[in-house]
Amino acid sequence: MSGHSKWATIKHKKGALDAKRGKVFTRLIKEITMAAKSGGDPDKNPRLRTAVAAAKQENMPADNIKRAIQRGTGELPGVNYEEATFEGYGPGGVALLVEVSTDNRNRTVSEIRHAFGKNGGNMAEAGAVAWMFHKKGYIVVPKSAIKEDDLMNLVLENGGEDLRDDGENFEVTTDPASYEAVLEAVKKAGITPTMAEISMIPQNYIKLEGAQAGTMIRLLEALEEHDDVQHVYSNFDVDQKQLEEVAS
Repeated sequence: MSGHSKWATIKHKKGALDAKRGKVFTRLIKEITMAAKSGGDPDKNPRLRTAVAAAKQENMPADNIKRAIQRGTGELPGVNYEEATFEGYGPGGVALLVEVSTDNRNRTVSEIRHAFGKNGGNMAEAGAVAWMFHKKGYIVVPKSAIKEDDLMNLVLENGGEDLRDDGENFEVTTDPASYEAVLEAVKKAGITPTMAEISMIPQNYIKLEGAQAGTMIRLLEALEEHDDVQHVYSNFDVDQKQLEEVAS
């Protein structure tokens, strides 16, 4: 069972994303703005189309989405963001990728380094851990929503790659190019995914227990709460019970 899925699922159930809706909107607006730099028409820009869909899923007002696109295309003035990915290690040698969008790279590097150091981790050189991850479409479906065989058929018919049993959920992975088709097929089947995104999926996981697991989760939270951080990916695994205790 992957720490990525379990942690995201628990946060979703406990309403942590709703409690931080301002942070969620900020992250999504940055992503829309960055994506729109390559073109403001979602029909012709897959990254923008995915970003807009994610914003709508969070009930972002249409005017906010429109303004974010216009800032990206230059129709409206806005902050000039730079994208960067930082790499590092957490407790037990866990690998982390931290994707940021910032208007001050030096400040962000310093603050991310501080977050690592304060929470049992350390930053690494570029390329140190990125090879451990693959970019994939990632869709989490509740087991209660559909039978495994039916979901498998639906996924494979629409270009999906794999389906895994993750306890309470099924994890669907796709090639990024097939992500939209698989997600649309899942929704047409009347299923609301627990989460759906283009993600960096680790090749394998490192199991953490006890104090190391608690430290890892605090590090993950510290990074995710930074204003410039868009996504954090890691290859840790931890027991469901301990995740629930820390998340409560």
